[in-house]
Amino acid sequence: MLTHFLALFLVAVTGGGAHNFIINQPPPLIDSFHVGSPITSPHIRLRDGRHLAYREYGVPKEKAKYKIVVVHGFDSSKNETFPVSKDLVQELGICFVAFDRAGYGDSNPHPTRTVMSESMDIDELAYQLKLGPKFYLIGTSMGGYSAYSCLKYIPQRLSGVVLLVPAVNYWWPSLPADVSESAFKKLSIMNQQSFWVAHNLPFLFCGWMKQNFFKTSPAITGIGVPETTCKPDLEIINQNQSPVNGTDAVESKSTNDAVYESLCRDVMVVFSNWEFDPLQMENPFPNDEASVHLWSNVQDEMCQIEIQRHVAKKLPWVRYHETPYGGHNFFNNDGWGDKIIKTLLLGDGEVNTQVHT
Repeated sequence: MLTHFLALFLVAVTGGGAHNFIINQPPPLIDSFHVGSPITSPHIRLRDGRHLAYREYGVPKEKAKYKIVVVHGFDSSKNETFPVSKDLVQELGICFVAFDRAGYGDSNPHPTRTVMSESMDIDELAYQLKLGPKFYLIGTSMGGYSAYSCLKYIPQRLSGVVLLVPAVNYWWPSLPADVSESAFKKLSIMNQQSFWVAHNLPFLFCGWMKQNFFKTSPAITGIGVPETTCKPDLEIINQNQSPVNGTDAVESKSTNDAVYESLCRDVMVVFSNWEFDPLQMENPFPNDEASVHLWSNVQDEMCQIEIQRHVAKKLPWVRYHETPYGGHNFFNNDGWGDKIIKTLLLGDGEVNTQVHT
């Protein structure tokens, strides 16, 4: 199927103007914030001159017992609050630090962003905010690759990590072909084609998202989401009026340059050839000085369960939690946020933990 698609794609490129596909990239914005509305968010200045915007909530940092950095997912921002009860936050003394990843919200783009650079941003954020020698980390969905990066490059800074329905890469070197193919085939044809381009022809990806010859990824544009999303996720999307519900505002993002340094850059990075293979990582905490938890859901159609199960099988030091219902956004319902936090900080709440072999 992909061979046939590639042939059609090349015809479209050569017939429709390859120059536009390759050159029509967004201009990098490094030395200043996005032009437009005034910036009111607190922010730090990174070593390379970029600004990283952040938000603190929960117990004041100076009084907190636990400090948790939250890495947001795809098409999200620092303004998305982790779904935990106020009572639990006060009881345990938790300060959350959320930030806009590069290119999102009020943070500057990073045109040379990689999986590795994500951990460098987080390390510098924690240092400048004086979170202490160690902090906890939650990486949600697309923010999962940032969490994997931290496990690889800055484990000495981590007190514990949650990989919450983390993004997967179908091209991880040691991921078995049968597992990868099984998961990949569950994607819609539009997602398959778009992700294939992001991995194999990243220099054409921005142009791909602007072309009109083929339908592009519903995961990026929001167009066609109801046909490619499980019922529990659709209910949450409708309840929260999420930006992935296919509204006109999201449709316009396909021609908005700022989107290419957030959404499209995310897709290119997560499906790139990583600097390391997460399935080959050694235990970063051999003395049990910290714990790593991977939470997945059987109904998740975005980050498929078979790959998450394989990760748990290959990395026995990861504590695997599999929930039976709720889809990709299961943690927004039924008190799951509290359970996830308790498991991370207190070690209890070990519910529905299964490892499939």
